[in-house]
Amino acid sequence: MLKSAYEWIDRRLDITPMWRDLADHEVPEHVNPAHHFSAFIYCFGGLTFFIVVIQILSGMFLTMYYVPDIQNAYKSVDYLQNEIAFGQIVRGMHHWGASVAIVMLFLHTLRVFFTGSYKHPREFNWVVGMLLFFTILGLGFTGYLLPWDNKAYFATKVGIEIAASVPFVGDAIATFLQGGEVVGAQTLARFFALHVFFLPGALLALLGAHFFLIRRQGISGPL
Repeated sequence: MLKSAYEWIDRRLDITPMWRDLADHEVPEHVNPAHHFSAFIYCFGGLTFFIVVIQILSGMFLTMYYVPDIQNAYKSVDYLQNEIAFGQIVRGMHHWGASVAIVMLFLHTLRVFFTGSYKHPREFNWVVGMLLFFTILGLGFTGYLLPWDNKAYFATKVGIEIAASVPFVGDAIATFLQGGEVVGAQTLARFFALHVFFLPGALLALLGAHFFLIRRQGISGPL
């Protein structure tokens, strides 16, 4: 069945050459764990991408039940955890996956830095990687408020106060994040929009650019 469907699509779109080009791409020997134990440090980027995919899929599930207003946000999360089959597991995956993604991305960034992989001709990809890092941090920060419990409220308030301390533009950043003078309904709506629409859009665009540059320039050599 699947083979017939693939052949039907392939006869119309000729996708086999593109698939072969991806599947047959050679990987340098120094990133093969079978040959070099140190090759495991090159796995952090792939692990980060795997976790990001889990975050996207689990987030899509969560948005089917989440209500982004201050009257029902906490109730919707409580309903998801206690009434929906596997809801607690999916929310747990999304919650802990956010922290794991940041840790894996940090380790990947350290690997790139200490192996000199950011040098010529990969400087632009380093910039893209830094933008990815801050985008994922932004996703973690905006997602933290969404359960709308005491911990989320006061942690977000502290985070916005830290942002407000930035010289010259701090007040503008705080006003933009809060949507007003205090953390309230507009803040929750704004964080939800950033977390579900704007930042994921930026994330997908940056991931596309990152993978394109990796494919174009290849994996960097050993230290």
